[in-house]
Amino acid sequence: MTKLNDAKLKRVSRFLESIKVFTLNQMVASLSCSIPTARLKLKQWQAYTSYNQNGRYYAMAAIPRFDDNGLWHYKTVSFSKYGNLKNTIVELINASASGLTGNEIGNLVRLRSRSFLHHFREVPGIHREKTQGVYVYYSDDTDKYRQQIQNRSKGLTPPVERLSDADAVVVLAALIKHHGISREDIMQLAEVRDRGLSEVVIGEFLDRHGLLKKTPITKP
Repeated sequence: MTKLNDAKLKRVSRFLESIKVFTLNQMVASLSCSIPTARLKLKQWQAYTSYNQNGRYYAMAAIPRFDDNGLWHYKTVSFSKYGNLKNTIVELINASASGLTGNEIGNLVRLRSRSFLHHFREVPGIHREKTQGVYVYYSDDTDKYRQQIQNRSKGLTPPVERLSDADAVVVLAALIKHHGISREDIMQLAEVRDRGLSEVVIGEFLDRHGLLKKTPITKP
């Protein structure tokens, strides 16, 4: 293995920043080092780990441009300033004005809620209960919980995330080009993956306009 001198570390650091998102294998190859050494450098560089894609991707500390929710999405990879998915969802719920339903959480983190919410039935920091027939996740802080309940009763729920006009054109073009395509197949198209579009948001668009009413949808 090549010795990791300062010049090489700076060169690799700049390279990893230039590609924005990278895997551990890419880092090992760039540094010509062992996996333990690469993991140590990730820690020293305070790199972020993706909360989706099985935590397979990393981003250098200076790269993410987190939104108001503390999230950053690059193509199909998502990062959070709060760390892993569990910490992220707890933070989102506690910061919300009126608690969050499963679909609302899914829209924010760009994941299908059914793929992760079963892990959040009993998690410190949040409280789940049915409100008007739908499970809502609230803060377990008494004062925050009371305020969230009050706000939800007044209808102060967060807006549903929807496709932009430009993204909607991409989805519509895919439907025209690939007649009879399923929702899952749309998510696999390169033009959709490159835009980092959420299946939840695309599903909302398709359902709202009834675009796949006659198209069989493969169940997961």
